[in-house]
Amino acid sequence: MQQYTEKSIKVLEGLEPVRKRPGMYIGSTDVHGLHHLVWEIFDNSVDEVISGNTDTIKVTLKKDNSVIIEDNGRGIPTGKNVTTGLSTLDTVFTVLHAGGKFDDSAYKTSGGLHGVGASVVNALSEWMIVTNKHGGKITESKYKDGGKITQSCKEIGTTNRTGVTVRFKADSTIFKSIVFNPNTIKERIRETAYLYKNVKIIFDNEIDNEQVTFVSETGISEYVDFINDGKSTLNKVAYFEGEDKITHIEVEVALQYTTSSSEIIISFANSVKTPEGGSHETAFKSALTESINEYARKWKLLKDKDKNFEGDDVREGLTAVISVRIPEKIISYEGQTKNKLFTQEAYTSVKKVFEPKFIYWLEENKKYAEKIINKALVARDARIAARKAREDVKKLKSTAKQTLLLSGKLTPAQSKEYNKNELFLVEGDSAGGSAKMARDKKHQAILPLRGKILNVEKAKLRDLLANEEICTIISCLGAGISPDFKLEDLKYDKIIIMTDADVDGAHIRTLLLTFFYRFMKPLIETNHVYIALPPLYRVTNKNTKAITYAWDEQTLNEAKKKNPNHEIQRYKGLGEMNADQLKDTTMNPSSRHLIKVSIEDAALAERRVNVLMGDNSTIRKEWIDQNVDFTLEEM
Repeated sequence: MQQYTEKSIKVLEGLEPVRKRPGMYIGSTDVHGLHHLVWEIFDNSVDEVISGNTDTIKVTLKKDNSVIIEDNGRGIPTGKNVTTGLSTLDTVFTVLHAGGKFDDSAYKTSGGLHGVGASVVNALSEWMIVTNKHGGKITESKYKDGGKITQSCKEIGTTNRTGVTVRFKADSTIFKSIVFNPNTIKERIRETAYLYKNVKIIFDNEIDNEQVTFVSETGISEYVDFINDGKSTLNKVAYFEGEDKITHIEVEVALQYTTSSSEIIISFANSVKTPEGGSHETAFKSALTESINEYARKWKLLKDKDKNFEGDDVREGLTAVISVRIPEKIISYEGQTKNKLFTQEAYTSVKKVFEPKFIYWLEENKKYAEKIINKALVARDARIAARKAREDVKKLKSTAKQTLLLSGKLTPAQSKEYNKNELFLVEGDSAGGSAKMARDKKHQAILPLRGKILNVEKAKLRDLLANEEICTIISCLGAGISPDFKLEDLKYDKIIIMTDADVDGAHIRTLLLTFFYRFMKPLIETNHVYIALPPLYRVTNKNTKAITYAWDEQTLNEAKKKNPNHEIQRYKGLGEMNADQLKDTTMNPSSRHLIKVSIEDAALAERRVNVLMGDNSTIRKEWIDQNVDFTLEEM
C-alpha cells in the first residue's frame, strides 16, 4: 500500500495544471476541445471589436494543421510586468489568470476565458508564435512544448500599425486529433460577423484553397434571413435593441415567424454562442409569451373563455436570434466553456428592453400580429389535439416491451445497463435476421424497419403519432418526443442507423435523421446517434483465401495491391453478408466503423433540412442542380 506523506502533495507550476487536466479548461480533448483553442484566440480579437478597436479579423487554416488568427486591434503592451518580471506579452501567454479582463478598464465586455484563454491555448500547443504591433514596435515571442519560452518578447521592426497575430499548432500528444474542421470554423466566423455590423472577418482555408470574407450590414436581422432562406414567412424580420441603463447590459433581438412548425432560437452572450440558453433566453421566451397574450386579450383575439397561450404555442414557427453584451464585472456562465449564461441581471435587462418594444411593434404591425396570433391559435388547437396522442404514446411506453416482443419486431438487449446498451435500426427483415445472429446479446438490440418511415418535415404531429414505424421507434427508445422528450429516460447509449449503401438506404437514413432532429434533437446534441458503415467490398486472396474488407475506393485499391491475385465481391446490401461478416465489419465495437452524428452548424443544418425535406420542390431542385454532380465515372 502506497504511503500518503508530504511528498504525495504535488505543486503544478506555470501551465502544468492545464496540460495535466485540459478538460477543466476547454471541456474535452476531442474535436470540440480542439476547436475551442481557436475560439479562445479568436474571441480575444472579437473583444477588440467589442471595444471598438478592430474592424478586421483574419483566420487562416494552414496545411500543417496550424492556425493563424490576426487582427488590427490595439496590440498588447510589451513593457515589463512588475509581478512576473516578464514582458506583459509573455505574461499574457504563459501565466494563468493574467490579462486585461479582470476589471473593466481595458474591456467593458469580453467573451474569452477571462484572462486564461491565451495561456491555455499555449499550454496545449506544440508551438506558438505571437507577432505583436504596439507602440510603434513590432515584437515577436516564440513558445514550444506547452508554453515554454524559446524566444522572449523581441523587437523585430517598427510600424505605424497595431494588432496581434497568433499562430499555433495543437499538441498531438494532448488531443485525439489535431485536424480542424473548416466548416466548423467557418460557421463560428459567420455567426460572429452577423453579431457585429460592418466588421470584416476573413477565413483563408489553405488546405482546400478557399478564401471567404464575411461582413454583415444589418447584423442579426441578416442572420435570421439566412436561417429562413427558402421558407415561407409571416412577417418581415423584426429587430429590437436597447441598453438597460442600470445594468449597462446591451440587448439585441431579431425575430421572424415562418409557416413551419419548428422553433429556432439562437442566443449569444458577449459574442459567445450559448447553446444551452440561460437567463437571457428564458427572459426572451417569457416576454414573448406575455406580450402576445396581452395583445391577443386586448384585441379580443383570445376569447374570455380561452386560456392564455402557452410558450410552445407562440413559438411555433419562430426563428429568433438574441445577443447580449454584458459588463465584465457581472457576467457569469455555468461551466468553464460557457454553454449557458447564468447572469441573473440579464433576465431583467432582456425583459426590460425587449418586452415594451415588442408590444409596440405588435400594435404598429397589426397585419403581422394577427398572422402570428392566428398561427398560435392553430398551434394551441393542435397541441390540445395531440395531447391525447402523446398520452397514448406514454401508455405505449409502459407496454412497449410486451407489444414489440409479441409482434416480433424488437430483439431486446439482455442487460438493463442502459448506458452500455445499443439499438440498431436496421433496414429490412433480411438484414435484421443477420444482425440478430451477429449481435452481442447482452448489450445490443435489433429493430428491423419495414421500408421508409414518414417524412416528418411534411407531417403534423398527429400524422407522426399515427405512423406505426415511428411509434415503434419512440416506444423502443422510451424517452418520448418533444416537447415531452426526457433524455434521462433513454434506454440506449447509442442509436445506430444501419442501412444499405445505396440510394434507398441513404433515403432511409435521411428520414430517420430528420425525425431525430425535429422530435428528439437532444439525442443528436448529446452524441447518442450514429451511422453504421458496412464495407462496400470483400477482397479475397485466391491463393491464401485471406479476406480483406474495403469501405471506399482508396481502401479497395490498397487491398488489391496487397492481394495481386484476388477476387472482389461488391456488397449491394446488408442482407448479402452472413452473420459473421456483419459482426466483424459493422457491429463489433472493436472492429466496426461508426459515424457520430452531430450538429456543427445549427443555422446551416436548419437550412438543409428545410430545403431537402420540406415542401418547396423548386428550391430543392435548384439546390440539387447547383450542388450535385450526376456525371458517372468509370470504375
